[in-house]
Amino acid sequence: MDYKDTLLLPKTDFPMRGNLPTNEPKKYQAWYDADIYEQMKAKRDGAEMFTLHDGPPYANGDIHIGHALNKTLKDIILKYNYFQGKAVRMTPGWDCHGLPIEQKVEEKLGKSKKEAMPTEKFRELCRAHAAKFVDIQRDGFKQLGIIADWENPYVTMDFKFEANIYRTLCEVAQKGLLVERHKPIFWSWAARTALADAEVEYEDKEDYSIYVHFELSDAAKEKIGVEGKAGLVIWTTTPWTLPANTGISLNPEEMYVLTDDGHIVAEVRYDAMIEEGVVSGHASRKIASTELENLLAINPVNGRTSKVILGDHVMMDGGTGAVHTAPGHGEDDYKVGLKYGLEVVMPVDERGCYDESVKGLNLLPNADEFVGMHIFKANEPILELLGDNLLKQSKFVHSYPHCWRTKKPLIYRATNQWFISIDDKPEGSDNTLRESALSAIEDVNFYPASSKNRLQPMIEGRPDWCISRQRSWGVPIAFFRVKSTKEVIFDADVLDHIAALFDVHGADAWYAMSNAELLPEGSKYNPDDLEKISDILDVWFDSGSTWNSVLSSGNYDAGEYPASLYIEGSDQHRGWFQSSLLLSSAINQVSPYKTLITHGFTVDEKGEKMSKSKGNVVAPDKVIKQYGSEILRLWVALSNYQTDLKISDGILKQTAEQYRKIRNTFRFLLANVDDLEVYVSNDAYGELDRWILSKAREVFASVKESFDAYDFLGGFATLNHFITNELSGIYMDITKDRLYCEDKNDSVRRATQSAMAHISKAMLGLVAPVLTYTADEILEYAPALFKDGMENVFDLVYVEVPEVAASFDDSILLDARVKFSEAVDKLKKEKLMKSTLEVEIAGDMSLFAINDEKDLEDWFVVSAMKASSEGEQVASFEVEGKTYTVHKATAAKCPRCWRFTSTSEECACERCAKVVGA
Repeated sequence: MDYKDTLLLPKTDFPMRGNLPTNEPKKYQAWYDADIYEQMKAKRDGAEMFTLHDGPPYANGDIHIGHALNKTLKDIILKYNYFQGKAVRMTPGWDCHGLPIEQKVEEKLGKSKKEAMPTEKFRELCRAHAAKFVDIQRDGFKQLGIIADWENPYVTMDFKFEANIYRTLCEVAQKGLLVERHKPIFWSWAARTALADAEVEYEDKEDYSIYVHFELSDAAKEKIGVEGKAGLVIWTTTPWTLPANTGISLNPEEMYVLTDDGHIVAEVRYDAMIEEGVVSGHASRKIASTELENLLAINPVNGRTSKVILGDHVMMDGGTGAVHTAPGHGEDDYKVGLKYGLEVVMPVDERGCYDESVKGLNLLPNADEFVGMHIFKANEPILELLGDNLLKQSKFVHSYPHCWRTKKPLIYRATNQWFISIDDKPEGSDNTLRESALSAIEDVNFYPASSKNRLQPMIEGRPDWCISRQRSWGVPIAFFRVKSTKEVIFDADVLDHIAALFDVHGADAWYAMSNAELLPEGSKYNPDDLEKISDILDVWFDSGSTWNSVLSSGNYDAGEYPASLYIEGSDQHRGWFQSSLLLSSAINQVSPYKTLITHGFTVDEKGEKMSKSKGNVVAPDKVIKQYGSEILRLWVALSNYQTDLKISDGILKQTAEQYRKIRNTFRFLLANVDDLEVYVSNDAYGELDRWILSKAREVFASVKESFDAYDFLGGFATLNHFITNELSGIYMDITKDRLYCEDKNDSVRRATQSAMAHISKAMLGLVAPVLTYTADEILEYAPALFKDGMENVFDLVYVEVPEVAASFDDSILLDARVKFSEAVDKLKKEKLMKSTLEVEIAGDMSLFAINDEKDLEDWFVVSAMKASSEGEQVASFEVEGKTYTVHKATAAKCPRCWRFTSTSEECACERCAKVVGA
């Protein structure tokens, strides 16, 4: 008799290979066509809300692997919360204003064309450029299987959005935090605009190191009782700032010494100055810094006076202890200069060139030669002018601020700019903005916890936020100024009217409309008496106010404020995380996010940054075409995203192997529950079933705990270990006999099928946030009992594995399985046996916690477990000090189940005969 047809072999149409690059796009398109995001909202109507507020990428260029990492992480987290039964919201957004877009449009136009073009026309071209890349990037994200409100994204250049950015600005102004100051800020001469701290990068730059003698005035010498040559020695790295010098700062706590050769330096720096060859004379007299306060020295560049002042910023770890002070060119210089009333001299224009004031203020001899000269080209001519007052010069390389967009070195330049005051109290608040922001982050959950230690010191030490930019493409700081008094108008009626115009016409209205049109009807202001402020807002203000424009405005179904989660790259501590926190704290004194997650950046397998020149760039579209987006998604989940993430073809191949393991595990489970129509009751499970159900329940709870803490790597490590070892390595192996050879409706078989169905369904709920396409495909091929009315994966809600009575203690049994495997592996290598069913184990069975004899045989996949055996001994192993012997089976091989339990190889064993007979 041919017994093959009597076996209940696994049966499923679920394919072994996913063929992901071909099949995923079809499924994703079907989801988008069906508006699956709206379906997800409807299916969780009334459930607890989880709001993920999307940090906007910049609408300039195609998406790269960093974008893919960021959006995939968001999608995994959003779907995890969804499959846990929560209502979820993610409105995707784009940052559309700012310098990079201006530069791209200007490149196409040419500089002269751009300068001749009306501002509103130039803004129209910038808008078109941004709109093009919003569409390109949206398509790229959708190819990754990202589910979000793609039909209603937030785009910062939308008219209503621009209006709400402006409204946020007005609220900050009405809180009394918006101030205009003439002070030095980071200035990009290459981009011709002010920059905020978040837009500054530090790169190595070669600079001069110079020591310059400033001779004391005759009156100063007389005051301290010295004759002959006597002057303070300053150290600086920026010779080009010397024309703007108006002071020399000393440390108030330090003593200074006058050398025989007429130089004054800090006493603690004297030995270093001798060693460096800056001074050579004996220290002939000590002078307290307080004796020199308010005396005058002479600037050797131009003969102008320089006041000696005291400042705590003067350090003794380098230099001379006397600091060249130009309030127009430095933050510390400006602060100490305010205290002493120093003149703020600023002879540098927006291009980084000396302007006419070098002539008008007599800042340089032969001033005509310097007008229009770039400051970095002026260093050498200025050094020549110093003559003998230049005591030493050299060059060195140091870390120097650069513009994050143009990559050119920055300068400090005093200009009129708008600031949000960090140390003023918003109207109605008892705390300063700095205090409110620091207090707000105490309630935030940080992942990793250490990221709080990055954000908090940045808030503690940050200066006022410079929010004005001297560019064209952005939301204007749309305030009127009274020409005669320079007073800025913060009249609520005027501001509300401008915001309402922006709602309809966008911020272009500020440029296209006249003063009269921009004022409300019946306004008390004469339009001819007013002038428009021409600055635009820092782009970080745009994105920093998205919580207001997206979550609070009512214009989007975007979830709740404060948001459940903000998640971006670690560079956003100084960017979006901080700007959002400051604006939310300024207006509402709360953090805009309850939880903050930071991720690292993508690098190649050697840990190096990706660049086209290195040829190590991994493009998302290439990965999708070669492997499928599921592999990219699994790579994200299997990476420690809190550090930099390595990606390469080799790493993706390894990920694809892990995907195949997960897929084929589900395939085996599906194939073996195909004919299951009803779950057995909880008391019907055998020892092996209760063991795997208890194990799965424990493992899945651990996985869920990891996922709850956003630790997908840890969760998947736990899950993969369970799949490889207990589930696939043991249970799926030891239950094949009962699944294939027992009667179709045998209670033991049905119990094992039920256990497998429960485990696979629970496991599906855990992998679905990452492998959403595959989970949907699994449901498509799952039996009706498993589907339970689900039409697609978005009907799925995570269910735990049922709790069952405790099973056996597996510690000794697992060890015994390993020892037995090691013993028989030798026999297999020596080709003395093919299958463990050819043997039986003899020894003290009381050591093993499995009571049922057949279950114990299945645990080892042998044909018999006995106290003793008459068969030929072929191996042995030891467990807990007891020896077990392995023997050739004494019974004959059953032609149906291949167990050695038959009386003859010609006839079936008792069990199989009964099944077949039935």
